[in-house]
Amino acid sequence: MQVDEATIDEGLYSRQLYVLGHEAMKRMALSNVLIIGVQGLGIEIAKNTVLAGVKSVTLYDPTPTTIADLGTQYYLRASDVGKPRGAVSAPRLAELNSYVPVHDLGGKERETLSEETLAKYQVIVLTSQGAQEEAIRINKFTHDNKIAFIWTTTNGLFGSVFNDFGPAFTCVDPTGEQPLTGMIVEVENGDDAMVTCLDETRHGLEDGDYVTFTEVVGMEELNGCEPRKVSVKGPYTFTIGDTNGLGAYQRGGIFTQVKQPKVIQFKSLSESLASPEFFLTDFAKFDRPQTLHVGFQALSQFHTKHSQLPAPRNASDAAELITLANAIHASSSASEEKLDEKVLTLLAYQAQGDLAPMNAVLGGFVAQEVLKACTAKFHPMVQHMYFDSVESLPREEPTEADCQPKGTRYDGQIAVFGESFQQKISSHRQFLVGSGAIGCEMLKNWAMMGLASGPEGKIHVTDLDTIEKSNLNRQFLFRPKDLGKFKAEAAGGAVVEMNPDLVGKVETHQDRVGADTENIYGDEFFAKIDGVTNALDNVIARKCRSFGPLCSYLGSVRLILFCYCFAFCPMKGQYMDRRCVFYEKPLLESGTLGTKANTQVVIPHLTESYSSSQDPPEKSIPMCTLKSFPNAIEHTIEWARERFNALFVDPATNVNLYLSQPNFVETTLKNSGQHNEQLNQIQEYLVKDKPLSFEECVRWARLKFENDYGSEIKQLLYSMPKDAVTSTGALFWSGPKRAPDALVFDAENSEHLAYVIAAANLHAFNYGFKGETNPTVFKKVLATIEVPEFVPKQGLKVQVTDAEPVENEADEAADATTIAASLPPPSSLAGYRLSPVEFEKDDDTNFHIDFITAASNLRAANYGITPADRHKTKQIAGKIIPAIATTTALATGLVCLELYKIIDKKDKLEDYQNGFVNLALPFFGFSDPIAASKNKYGTTEWTLWDRFEFFNNPTMQEVVDWFKTEHKLEVTMVSQGVSMLWSAFTPPKKSQERLAMKMSDLVESVSKKPIAPWTKNLLVEVMLSDEDDEDVEPSRPFPISKSLLAR
Repeated sequence: MQVDEATIDEGLYSRQLYVLGHEAMKRMALSNVLIIGVQGLGIEIAKNTVLAGVKSVTLYDPTPTTIADLGTQYYLRASDVGKPRGAVSAPRLAELNSYVPVHDLGGKERETLSEETLAKYQVIVLTSQGAQEEAIRINKFTHDNKIAFIWTTTNGLFGSVFNDFGPAFTCVDPTGEQPLTGMIVEVENGDDAMVTCLDETRHGLEDGDYVTFTEVVGMEELNGCEPRKVSVKGPYTFTIGDTNGLGAYQRGGIFTQVKQPKVIQFKSLSESLASPEFFLTDFAKFDRPQTLHVGFQALSQFHTKHSQLPAPRNASDAAELITLANAIHASSSASEEKLDEKVLTLLAYQAQGDLAPMNAVLGGFVAQEVLKACTAKFHPMVQHMYFDSVESLPREEPTEADCQPKGTRYDGQIAVFGESFQQKISSHRQFLVGSGAIGCEMLKNWAMMGLASGPEGKIHVTDLDTIEKSNLNRQFLFRPKDLGKFKAEAAGGAVVEMNPDLVGKVETHQDRVGADTENIYGDEFFAKIDGVTNALDNVIARKCRSFGPLCSYLGSVRLILFCYCFAFCPMKGQYMDRRCVFYEKPLLESGTLGTKANTQVVIPHLTESYSSSQDPPEKSIPMCTLKSFPNAIEHTIEWARERFNALFVDPATNVNLYLSQPNFVETTLKNSGQHNEQLNQIQEYLVKDKPLSFEECVRWARLKFENDYGSEIKQLLYSMPKDAVTSTGALFWSGPKRAPDALVFDAENSEHLAYVIAAANLHAFNYGFKGETNPTVFKKVLATIEVPEFVPKQGLKVQVTDAEPVENEADEAADATTIAASLPPPSSLAGYRLSPVEFEKDDDTNFHIDFITAASNLRAANYGITPADRHKTKQIAGKIIPAIATTTALATGLVCLELYKIIDKKDKLEDYQNGFVNLALPFFGFSDPIAASKNKYGTTEWTLWDRFEFFNNPTMQEVVDWFKTEHKLEVTMVSQGVSMLWSAFTPPKKSQERLAMKMSDLVESVSKKPIAPWTKNLLVEVMLSDEDDEDVEPSRPFPISKSLLAR
């Protein structure tokens, strides 16, 4: 089934659409892609391209399948050995996306593809090893015929990519970022006029950007003008050229960045080999591309001469490759630069290597380049890229004998790491938290690596989510038949099919990781794993309260103490990160946002933890802006989202609480600061406006429209007229404050009617009535509704800033006690309940996004703000994270390259790398992890990884005495979770009682809760002071050394 150019399945491509946009998706759906060579790298590119939604993908690889192919080509099985790779792979690849036909070109091994065949495609990708002459031949044709061409290979821990999109390729959007926009407060008249922006937000523009304007008063000629080139003068100012002869600026105005297309001139492969332009992937290896540029050409010559690549760890073959490389280099334009023969030797040693993580990195990158060629969106790589991860090699280098093929699926990995290291990989035990997009890619890589495939190996994977349609676009282990199944279970089954060595080695769970599941993921569990890999996309699973959730207790008692000065300092960060610090386990983290990705490795006693560095908090919208002064569509969408809760969630919830909880009214009046609001909701939904039919739901929706978009706006303008001025004489309604206008309901207005339809159906859902979508029915009911005239309220004050007190309308509302007395007793409505709406953004039939879109756009109409379509509204209201398979694949590849190092137990900070990638630009950046911060007490240094440990269930007195004797420190306070166990200012009698108690008894006594039977440790926070009565520095966990009390 093919995609019509005007039809995009938003349910399937939902997250990707927020990366590429509709126009790019439509252009992509017109592109036919040919992939030549479908070993591990080729199938990775094909998988990502099919998921993206091009018009068609054709495979060409008639080479018979070998057992070694199974180590990276996850769509081949042992039963396929001897069969053509392309023919076997095509039908399995086609299962990924029913909209993308996948063809096998057939043919014979080493057959040359004709120009007639090549001309059928818009993009051609060549992944064949040692095929330089064939690459030059194909590229000459593609270059002359404006067909995009990519040549890419991986050899062990080395990879290369060459791009040629033609002599004049137009990139319509180099970055893919949203155009910048902002409010202006002044524009000069002059030869190079200065524009001054509102000082609330930096404009973010750069020299050479282009902008246009709207809503300028006075200098109206700027409104809708041809894009003007910007010269940045400061964070709030820029110039736009000549404005002489234009009207004098008075007020207002919004600038909007205008993206300019960029024409890129690519050289053909034959030209580029002689005069290359390099794309740098690691600034610490700035001189390596030249060596690898020559080295990969030497590999091709070696392959042409011997019909194979250099043998693993073979010194003779490596020497010959170096000789070939030096000869090529001597005739090049960069001959004065010396080649790195150590790098060339490693390239020769690994030439026959084939690694799933490297294929994931290059496959994700190249697939994104394919999409750039199809869509002209994002800047293509220019023009040669060389990538390596030689740091992933084991510290103890394998011997030539250890790297020889063993006739197994892992031969490509053994060629790089050796058989001994392969056994370490197979014995490794990992815990994967999450099996969504990142989790699927991670499991695929692990299956191909043979991770946990040995007798001692084990993979645990947990995910409580089930599979939805939108998951199928990126979470490639799932198929339509899996919809509704648990992700962990389906993903685990899929990778076992890819590698039967994992039968019985993948244990799946459907439990959320958190304080409430520490009976499952506790001491025994963590003792049986070697590390944790996070593949999470939600905050809840990552949240960490203080140290409370990590507290546990051992029967013979192990007491772990973290010490503080002056005050408690709750550790912020992610839950699994804290668990890994507690259990001293390495953690691999990664995350994606559209084309951006980052990876981080956390190593015990070496790096900082994931939580040690915090992202800046998201900027919140002031409440007064939402309530009265929106100036951007994001404000109206957030307002509409809150109205959704206020109309369809909170009232029904409060009604149910009233009907089900004894003494609900008394408790509400006593404890809630918003008891009037809650009781008013109950009165409205249970008494005053309780509908008896769907028609009454329509009436209710119509009156809500009148209140929100008519009466409330009229009241605001009554309290603060459009000509109101501030204390300084300036117009109140200026700058970010846009003067609103009330809307007049019109049943023929599609947005007005859409609001009523959605609101009425959601209100009907609350009461269990059958809904309706026929506009005629609504119009008929609407024609009978009488709307009360607006009567302004006197003396209401507008809240201008959040710092001002909220207007108290208690005098105008009925007394809370009176409202409570008017409610029917719960006993008279036994069994009656309302149905609160549970927000679900991905169901297009439930009216949730329909309501928020209509409500937001109506408010935007009130304030003259450009409305947003349903697609954009859904993203903002649903907090959808843009995602695309290419970025996910690349990120997991980088993570697995770090996993090799963890398995090797590397112990130097510089051995590891954190990664930062933006495929749109493109950009790669790598850095050493940040070392764990060192703190000092006296002459002793400590980091967050250190702690005190006590055994044998000591008394509180024994703990206090131990610190005094061993470290000359006075204990001033001891707490566990939220319970203060003892402090220096505890009353003497109580102090003596508690000092004599065993720690386990004291915790149970103070907290008034029994210690859970599965817990084996108590984590206790201690505050200390030194002999000079100075608080011990700093306010972080303060373990000095690991100390044990004898049993």
